[in-house]
Amino acid sequence: MPSSVIELSYFQVALGYIFVVILLFLLKRRGINRERELILASIRMTVQLVAVGFILMLLIDNPHPLITLLTVMVMISFAILTIFKKFKTRLSVALKRVVVISMVVGTVPVFLYFLWIVIGIEPYYSPRYFIPITGMIIGNSMTGISLGIHTMIERFNNRKEEIEEALILGATPKEASHLIINDSFDAAILPTLNTMLGMGIIFLPGMMTGQILSGIDPTMAILYQIGVMLGILGGVSLTTYTFLQLGYITFFNKQKQLN
Repeated sequence: MPSSVIELSYFQVALGYIFVVILLFLLKRRGINRERELILASIRMTVQLVAVGFILMLLIDNPHPLITLLTVMVMISFAILTIFKKFKTRLSVALKRVVVISMVVGTVPVFLYFLWIVIGIEPYYSPRYFIPITGMIIGNSMTGISLGIHTMIERFNNRKEEIEEALILGATPKEASHLIINDSFDAAILPTLNTMLGMGIIFLPGMMTGQILSGIDPTMAILYQIGVMLGILGGVSLTTYTFLQLGYITFFNKQKQLN
């Protein structure tokens, strides 16, 4: 299989922005007020990816364990801040603490196990593997927690009377919240499961496609994709489960009453 990569020029990439122009036209035609958001998203995507590209080049060319550790800490911090920003005033201080704990407890063991045990990277802090794989696990875990938060808050608000009745009848907060926790966990992992169901037949995932385009043997690309997808599943599951097991408690006071 040829290993040469078809290189893209700046002009060729610029041609792709025609699709942004097409969408702007469609939005304008339908009277949907999303033009500013689309332009901002396109600019941010371009600037952020270019910046990340230069940073990755610098990190890969100058590998150091402390720099890799700092980069991962920044990624986790930004994921946590993104969750806080998304829900703004809907998160209590206690629930924010749970988000921080869950992101750390749910992602760190998963990506360390995957990188050090499953892949066995050398050196153990190799930024070429550490940063992109860790980023995928953290990003998907962030999405899982966000979905879990949204469902849990919605269910607690909609089922307030039902929960209070259960508490009056002698149920513990955990027993009264059992269905809410299950619904929230199901909502959090469902997108990942759907992705796994459609992967390979309906679509080729980004990591696998990128590796194939770079000239890597498709079989090796498939093995990497399977491994990474399982790592993502582990990160989403552990992060969300930890959050829900600790998070539901914040909806009750010390007297085991609903806040």
